[in-house]
Amino acid sequence: MIPNFDEIDELHRKYAPSQEAYELVYRHCMIVASMVRELCRRQNNLFVQRCTLGEDMIRQYTTRIPPRLFNTDKAVVGALVHDIGTYSVIDNDGSNGEPVSFDRDRYILHGLAGYDLLKAEGVDEEIAEFCRNHTGVGITKKMVEEQHLPLPPANYTPKNLEQEVVMYADNFNSKSFPPKFVTAAKAISRCAKFGKENEDRMRELVGIYGEPRNLRELAEKYGQKIVDVKD
Repeated sequence: MIPNFDEIDELHRKYAPSQEAYELVYRHCMIVASMVRELCRRQNNLFVQRCTLGEDMIRQYTTRIPPRLFNTDKAVVGALVHDIGTYSVIDNDGSNGEPVSFDRDRYILHGLAGYDLLKAEGVDEEIAEFCRNHTGVGITKKMVEEQHLPLPPANYTPKNLEQEVVMYADNFNSKSFPPKFVTAAKAISRCAKFGKENEDRMRELVGIYGEPRNLRELAEKYGQKIVDVKD
């Protein structure tokens, strides 16, 4: 099944170990969903404009014209569930008055944990995969093996445009205390900490999608700071 918004909220409440954890994680998912909606709209406009303006004109603004329209509804659902596995890697759930924090060593497992959770709940594979394939800019089997990551050797990378745009948008909002937004430049610099391959991939994605245009609007709405590379 593909859960509706109420069912997604119920799943978050079911697995969150505390109200504080629910508010942090679900708020982040809603923020990512808002950015995903805006990014899909922009990409779909490019796809439509290609037919009237021509590819040469469109390529002045982006490095890739989408090969098809994005399924915005599916991408938004994926964004709303993508981090549901983080409840299983929480170190402190915030119920003691301290900030919610995550187990750094186990955090990389949250994508696969979310996938397994949703599958157990009867959620369709295509939706559960948003959890599995969104971490960072994607985790390849090669990375798992060479870096000895605590994951079964496999590719944990987006399989379609909808998964890709959720993975991308996720990089612009952090759940770390205090929660914050980051610019495209900061997102690239954060990816660079995990190697040049990750940095290059994020640069490529920024060239394709650009910075979410509603970044500042969302930062104001949720009262979160925007961190740039110089901060």
